[in-house]
Amino acid sequence: MILDEPWRLSPSVALRPEPFGALAYHFGNRKLTFLKRPELVRVVEQLAEHPDVRSTLVAVGVPEGQHPAYAAALEGLADADMIRPRELEEGAA
Repeated sequence: MILDEPWRLSPSVALRPEPFGALAYHFGNRKLTFLKRPELVRVVEQLAEHPDVRSTLVAVGVPEGQHPAYAAALEGLADADMIRPRELEEGAA
């Protein structure tokens, strides 16, 4: 389950802040994704700073009842290669 795994922003992705959240652009596959919630942007930005997605959600202040919705959003970002699994040797906390 994605909540218990370490993830990070893909190195090929740039985030551009917007009033609604952010635009995520993948320079490799040229996909453009709208992150429509500032909270989701904070989660994506902080993924690499925490041992797993669940601890990132807690650190950002996402209520536990919303974790499944955020997991689904992150799975969509993973399908688009906006975020990638982080290997333990990459310095997972």
